[in-house]
Amino acid sequence: MPAGTALESLLRRDRAIVAASIAALAVIAWIYTLWLAAAMDTDGMSVSGSGMEMNPALKMDGMGHGGTDPLDAVLGISPRPWSFIEAGVTFTMWTVMMVGMMLPSATPMILLYARVGRQSRKEDKPFAATGFFAGGYLLAWAGFALVATLGQWLLEGTLLTPALASASGVFSGVVLVTAGLYQWTPLKDACLSQCQTPIVFLHRNGGFRRDPGGATRLGFRHGLYCVGCCWALMALLFVGGIMNVLWIAAIAIFVLAEKVFFPNRTLSRLAGTVLLALGGWQLAAAAI
Repeated sequence: MPAGTALESLLRRDRAIVAASIAALAVIAWIYTLWLAAAMDTDGMSVSGSGMEMNPALKMDGMGHGGTDPLDAVLGISPRPWSFIEAGVTFTMWTVMMVGMMLPSATPMILLYARVGRQSRKEDKPFAATGFFAGGYLLAWAGFALVATLGQWLLEGTLLTPALASASGVFSGVVLVTAGLYQWTPLKDACLSQCQTPIVFLHRNGGFRRDPGGATRLGFRHGLYCVGCCWALMALLFVGGIMNVLWIAAIAIFVLAEKVFFPNRTLSRLAGTVLLALGGWQLAAAAI
């Protein structure tokens, strides 16, 4: 086999390996998330192991809420400070969950990097390995996971049930309204445009970098745009349940559809309207 043909065959396999690696990493992240959700006690104890104790008289329904008024249920919760290990477990949970939810929607950008890298190697001008770019992207979401961990620590025992779902109609309404409003903001549009069109992102950021550090920073910047696009949607996990698998899957599917399959803003605007309506309904119900 001629050297050029052998090289082309190898480079094609490299891109296939990248795609297979992305799929494997996403599958592993989802398996971990499903295992963690299944491992939660049936009475809804927190996966952080933060010592949340629930009054035995408060029974959880199928949605993870108490049978009594949610705000009354809060009175049956006795939190204690997290240990370093417990905080680490919660941060790991959030990080792995973000990998499973966001990596599929980042696949077009990562494969574009692999494709350009393949061409550059044919021209004897190799790029840094694709893993550096992907690692930078995931690093941005690890930063979000850290903020989410802090948010969970602040909310547990006050606005979250032991099942890690909202314990307050007012809190649920505020989060839903905030997420709905954000879907209509120029900042959402600006961040979403960077995520939807990899070529535009590359053009505005000087193209791919050949060195590992530059590739990692570029991936991190792309990840920051995705965080800016999706942070409000991720906040909905505090409403439906941080470990509610159906809720997690629904948000992940929506993010994928919004970024990959709907290039205009129609889906974002529609979702924003629905979230505003749901949030208004929650606030009205809580006021009665």
